[in-house]
Amino acid sequence: MPQVVTQLKSVAGTAPTAVSAPVPNREKALKILSKSIYKEMRQNGYEPKQIVALATELISLVTSDIKEDARLD
Repeated sequence: MPQVVTQLKSVAGTAPTAVSAPVPNREKALKILSKSIYKEMRQNGYEPKQIVALATELISLVTSDIKEDARLD
């Protein structure tokens, strides 16, 4: 099932209404973004160990968000 983003669209003189638009393939976009970040970091002198540290920090932040969401449920 494709994901959908709801956007607000306003026509002159009327209140904004919700409009559904398909979300691009996020998995492909994430793969491209990951490669781009990796390439940029390597070109700027970051060592693989430092890139792993960045990835670890990102995972930590996501894990914190997941735990927070679980507490709210």
